[in-house]
Amino acid sequence: MIDWNTLSPAAQKVMLQRPAVSAADDVRPVCEEILKRVQSDGDSALRDYANRFDGRATDAPLLCSDLDFADAEQALDTELKDAIKQAYNNIRRFHLAQVPKNISLSTQPGVACELRYQAIDAVGIYVPGGSAPLPSSVLMQGVLAQISGAQTVVLATPVKGDAAIAPAILYAASLCGIKQVLQIGGAPAIAALAYGTETVPQVNKIFGPGNAYVTMAKQLCAQQVPGLAIDMPAGPSELLVIADARANGEFIAADLLSQAEHGPDSQVILLSDSAEVIAATEKALAEQLKTLPRAQIAKAALENSALFKVQSIAQAVEVSNLYGPEHLILQLGESAEFLPKIKNVGSIFVGDYTPESAGDYASGTNHVLPTYGYSKVYSSLSLLDFYRTYTVQTVTKSGLADLAKAIIPMAAAEGLDAHANAVRIRLGEKQ
Repeated sequence: MIDWNTLSPAAQKVMLQRPAVSAADDVRPVCEEILKRVQSDGDSALRDYANRFDGRATDAPLLCSDLDFADAEQALDTELKDAIKQAYNNIRRFHLAQVPKNISLSTQPGVACELRYQAIDAVGIYVPGGSAPLPSSVLMQGVLAQISGAQTVVLATPVKGDAAIAPAILYAASLCGIKQVLQIGGAPAIAALAYGTETVPQVNKIFGPGNAYVTMAKQLCAQQVPGLAIDMPAGPSELLVIADARANGEFIAADLLSQAEHGPDSQVILLSDSAEVIAATEKALAEQLKTLPRAQIAKAALENSALFKVQSIAQAVEVSNLYGPEHLILQLGESAEFLPKIKNVGSIFVGDYTPESAGDYASGTNHVLPTYGYSKVYSSLSLLDFYRTYTVQTVTKSGLADLAKAIIPMAAAEGLDAHANAVRIRLGEKQ
């Protein structure tokens, strides 16, 4: 337990530092080399990196076959299939409500303006899987690509050694209509999606969370490849819990560990105005770790984490806004007064019975969220991220005659005579 108010401003800043951000200087040169190699050597580079990083045979197929999809469906039990379908339906229902509508209006007589939405043609979906397969991440991105109508969808996920790709990954992909699945992970997969190879189609936008290497590769590719975009810098998972004196320490501990088990570079934080709740959480963490299969991973993440004692819930909100968490859980008796004051967050989970796991899997909201404090400028993944917008304008001759009163004087003020002439000539006026 750390008393937030005994820390200097500099110490507070250090305590809220993300571990992955501090490692960025070491990650960048590695990613730059990988991107360069994949760009120049294509499939051979992918096979080499898959062998080096994941122990894959150099002759292992890069893309899954139709038989792989069929085998995956047969391998899953009914309970898991039904679970994936339930999550798929809820995610689809929530995101169908986000389908955009074109806008058309007349700004003045004879001047019609439109805003139109168009699905991005080719998208790449990255699904982490270095320590565990994540079919939920397939759904969170694949459903949106499916609704948008993207023509090309390529999913990339790591596969270890000579193992078959996780059946749940392929089953979820099949529900989303995804047929191209690349069995490569990390920065090499991002490079393949960005540049294209003999086997992998080049995409226009890359989606998906990942570790520090994946995040760095996405950012570098967006800078280097003309016309390529990424969804957001979605890196290692992070969770912040704000809890009052009546909160349940076992619930809090379970929530903290649910994110800590993602990876050693994850980060979890508790802010509470109750020393008793913090003590109860510490005790519950120790007990729950005893039976957690991924305890070693969670323990490593806890080394990057902290339990803070604050003066009030209002102060906890201020600290949360400063941190900008990916996930924020409010274990409060009354959250309504604080919700309007919360900003810089990816997704909020309200009440004792809303674990972050609900959003990770099946409530319907999206679990691809900004990390590293990017929630200050980025939003949670939504259907609109799979579209681009463009405008259309149609002007009649009479409309242009009236619009000329604005165009010609402004063009003259900017010294752009050709702009003015494009209007004058149409109206039969002298240059």
